[in-house]
Amino acid sequence: MKSTYIILGIVSIAIIIGSAFAYVYLANPAQPPSTPTPTPAPTAAPTAAPTDSPTASATAKPTNKPTTNPTSAPTAAPTASPSPSPTPQPATINGAGASFPYPLINAMINSYTATRPWATVNYQSIGSGGGISALAQKTVDFAGSDAPLTTSEANNIPNALHIPETIGAVTVTYNLPGIPTGLKLTGQVIADIYLGTITKWNDSAIQALNPTTNLPNQNIIVVHRAESSGTSFVFTGFLSASSSTWASTVGQAKNPAWPVGVGANNNAGVAGTVEGNAYTIGYVELAYTVENNMKVAAIQNPAGNFVMPTLATTTAAAQSVASAGLPAGNASWTSVNILNAPGANSYPIVSFSYIIVYKELNVIPGMTQAKAVGLVQWLWYMVHDGQNLASGLSYAPLPSNVVTLNEATIQSITFNGQTLPTT
Repeated sequence: MKSTYIILGIVSIAIIIGSAFAYVYLANPAQPPSTPTPTPAPTAAPTAAPTDSPTASATAKPTNKPTTNPTSAPTAAPTASPSPSPTPQPATINGAGASFPYPLINAMINSYTATRPWATVNYQSIGSGGGISALAQKTVDFAGSDAPLTTSEANNIPNALHIPETIGAVTVTYNLPGIPTGLKLTGQVIADIYLGTITKWNDSAIQALNPTTNLPNQNIIVVHRAESSGTSFVFTGFLSASSSTWASTVGQAKNPAWPVGVGANNNAGVAGTVEGNAYTIGYVELAYTVENNMKVAAIQNPAGNFVMPTLATTTAAAQSVASAGLPAGNASWTSVNILNAPGANSYPIVSFSYIIVYKELNVIPGMTQAKAVGLVQWLWYMVHDGQNLASGLSYAPLPSNVVTLNEATIQSITFNGQTLPTT
């Protein structure tokens, strides 16, 4: 019995020892013998012999001699091709003013926005005075005006800039049944008609200029602009230069006290009134008469020639600007005048039309960086690519010296004191 207890004791001790070894084994499983990781051999690429002619990136400049130690410095990554410029942020630009350049501005808008879907440009043809008033009230981003700012207007629009965007002609149009286009008139005769001194179409002064024309014994119906107008400013400037009586009693103004006549709004309104009523006379920008095939007078120029308003005769007058000294965009333009330009073929009633903008754009409520950039790029287009549309609409393209002047003016425009990209 005693031996039995001894055997049981030995078995129990063996079980206990075996359990202990099993516990240790399970808690710390055996690891395979570690094998040192061999140090990899250098790859062939960094130490390979230099190639005869490394492939250059699209923008890399060719080297003049081979590199003697290609592993002495890390090889630069190829220069990436420039990424396309990000699409500009959408911007809506609003302008208003002169109807004189409206056919051209409208064509520019259509062309500009056709290839720039992010851009929206609106222009209301409300007359130069209305545009200047809107800019002074800061309800538009730019104004169109055929007349430069007066001193009082400049005071209401501090730091304003003048940007001539085209050169156009003011025609004298008439509706005389049976009488073809090309009736001859002088500045003095036109002034007397608008003064009410000449009231009949067969007046001796008109008949003397057109001896072979059978003029009717009909009252002349005078048509003028009803609102403040840059076209009126140009036209009355010509009358002031032609007639001392007009100069002293009426003068040059956007909205003069007309001695006689009926008013119509905008160039289109005057053109429509003349076209729709016999025995009328009016004044409108050349593009309107060309578009509507209206009769226009041949006006005597300083050389004594009677000149029809055409693109060629407007351009002839515009050439005088190419050699003329012009003020900076931030200066006064009140003394600029290209009426009665020299030249045998120059049409005498020709003028700049201007875009007026603030130099610092943050004064306009709601102006943003994106909108400011959009406005500057639109103005840049107008005086560059937009000029390609001028001739087809009977406006004279800007001479190169005027474009250069405009470039400096547009590049001076800022938003929060920072200049803006023009393209």
